[in-house]
Amino acid sequence: MTRFARNHQPSENQAPPCEAELNGQRLVFDPLGALMLPEHGLLCVSDLHLEKGAAYARRGQMLPPWDTLATLRLLEIVIARHDPRIVVSLGDNFHDRRGADLMPPEFRSYLESLMRGREWIWITGNHDPDGVGPLSGLQADSLHVAGLTFRHEPGAACDPGEVAGHLHPAATLVRRSRGVRRPCFALDGRRLIMPSFGVTTGGLDLDHRAFKGLFEKSRLTAHLLSQGRVHSFAYDALRG
Repeated sequence: MTRFARNHQPSENQAPPCEAELNGQRLVFDPLGALMLPEHGLLCVSDLHLEKGAAYARRGQMLPPWDTLATLRLLEIVIARHDPRIVVSLGDNFHDRRGADLMPPEFRSYLESLMRGREWIWITGNHDPDGVGPLSGLQADSLHVAGLTFRHEPGAACDPGEVAGHLHPAATLVRRSRGVRRPCFALDGRRLIMPSFGVTTGGLDLDHRAFKGLFEKSRLTAHLLSQGRVHSFAYDALRG
């Protein structure tokens, strides 16, 4: 499954926000796949995978070259919508170690303009363990804010309040023998795993073995992204 930009344009009639709670903190799920903590002015996105097309081209595999620009445009939309003081990018910010250094100047300038006037924290991921090179902002392996821990990869065990990325969760809603698959926020009250924000990133269904042991399934809720809205379903209800 690939997140194409055309499926994530802002709606003229924006739906009411979808909210939840994690370790006492109010969460707002944006339909483009960003997380907002309103009381702290903090916006979180995960798995941008900037310069993915360029990374593939360096290996002789051609992908459409518009992924970075499309992802940055979506990032601009959510920043304009929420006007955060702090932005946390939750790892795999670039698709490979060379992406930040080889990013075209016009894209770097665009990204720096989005960062201007905000505290910006880059969490390192498995695709970009060396950080983001010459870009502005702070770099860290994890971040602790208001009882929440932001990191790229979910731990095998976690204290309440972990916010992670890496696995690109998706869920399939089945009704009348037909299924619809969407990226999702996956939350069980102790841990939240974010959807990927990059427009050419894939997704893993919550039934995939990579999620084994990470959630208490009886408390797991999938908050599905779909056409300007976030729809929430208990995990047990997804199969109808």
